[in-house]
Amino acid sequence: MTSMLRDIGALHRRHVLTPWSVQATIDMPSIERGEGSYLYDVDGKRYLDLSAGLVAVNLGHAHPTVTRAIADQAARLCYASPQFFNATRARYAERLSSHAPWKEGARAFFTTGGGEANEDAVKMSRTITGRHKVLAAYRSFHGSAPGAGTLTGENRRWPNEPGIPGIVHFFAPNIYNSPFDTRDPKTEIERAIAHLELVLTYENPKSIAAILIEPVVGTNGAIPLPVEYLQRVREICTEHEIVLIFDEVMCGFGRTGAAFAAVRFGIEPDMITFAKASTSAYVPLGGVLVRETLAQFFDTRPLPCGHTYSGHPLAIAAANAALDAYESEHLFERAREIEEWIREDLAAVAARAPVIGDARGVGAFWAVELVKDRETREPVVPWQGPNPGPIGTILAKLRERGVYAFGRYNVILITPPLTISREELREGVNALGDVLEEFSCA
Repeated sequence: MTSMLRDIGALHRRHVLTPWSVQATIDMPSIERGEGSYLYDVDGKRYLDLSAGLVAVNLGHAHPTVTRAIADQAARLCYASPQFFNATRARYAERLSSHAPWKEGARAFFTTGGGEANEDAVKMSRTITGRHKVLAAYRSFHGSAPGAGTLTGENRRWPNEPGIPGIVHFFAPNIYNSPFDTRDPKTEIERAIAHLELVLTYENPKSIAAILIEPVVGTNGAIPLPVEYLQRVREICTEHEIVLIFDEVMCGFGRTGAAFAAVRFGIEPDMITFAKASTSAYVPLGGVLVRETLAQFFDTRPLPCGHTYSGHPLAIAAANAALDAYESEHLFERAREIEEWIREDLAAVAARAPVIGDARGVGAFWAVELVKDRETREPVVPWQGPNPGPIGTILAKLRERGVYAFGRYNVILITPPLTISREELREGVNALGDVLEEFSCA
């Protein structure tokens, strides 16, 4: 470690609070720049970004289409109140609507991130339905602020408790680690639906405004929810006039092999929340896509949501440019090709690393789950227990080999930029295999 890196690390620890971390033990590279699929630290060391940052940098780093648009917009207009009309903002909302799953179209409300988007989607749902309860799944993450943190279904929720009222959690299906005591996928789906219907019975469906769910569970394991399950949830929501919200903060903008997972899976929710890859994470932007039939509610009533930075011109310029790149380079579809690459590479890695119990995913949204024993599926460390386990050491060894990836407890995400090459992906997955093979033999 160079003296420059040591000095930056000391300065960071002295003056910056790092998210989700024990501050005194943080030891990370100091990143100076990025290009394509790679990050570079102050010493010039290169890291393949195998997780696209935090499942966000879908265009890779420093994509010229987006960086030029940011510079051009900065020279023209950096801020205008969200109550003003603005051509760039209106055009982007129109373009988003064209990629949404609804024939009647949609309207967009803009935020600065995914947590705000989920909170605003809940607020809209409560206003439209006149109901107050919201159901969200365990093993989910919807944001960390008090409202979104209450919606979250894992241990990052706990510091927010008691949280906002009216939030009820339920178990969604997990084919590999079933909360319903089965290894049969069909039985898992049947029991998950029966469980949800039982929760509805006890909570009174007429009091439930919305069901909020990640169609692909994100940092809690990259778990694609079965299409049959999502179809049944759609039917339940229709039957009881409950608003169905898909949290696509991670799985939107090409991550699953379509503009949105709702499109890939052929499901029509009532709202879609988005953020992260809308700008390839270059400028903070989030929002809620509301299907037109619901958005019309606010034509004669005031919308109860607002933020100073809603539809921020600089962010919208970046988002328009990102969408240009996604469309012109056919990147929404490219994740389907990447899916086959990852499946092939992970099969080879799993053959030499017995610690890999499961390799699962859709599109360019994958994870490996680490186990002590493949037969029993006992995890290397209990999920959200007091001990984070060896994941920090595994990821540090991966960085030593020049690869960055994100992981928690017994799960490591493989969610590369959609611009990654076949050779770059193989480089990253092989490095992961080397580290996990060593761990298996330790």
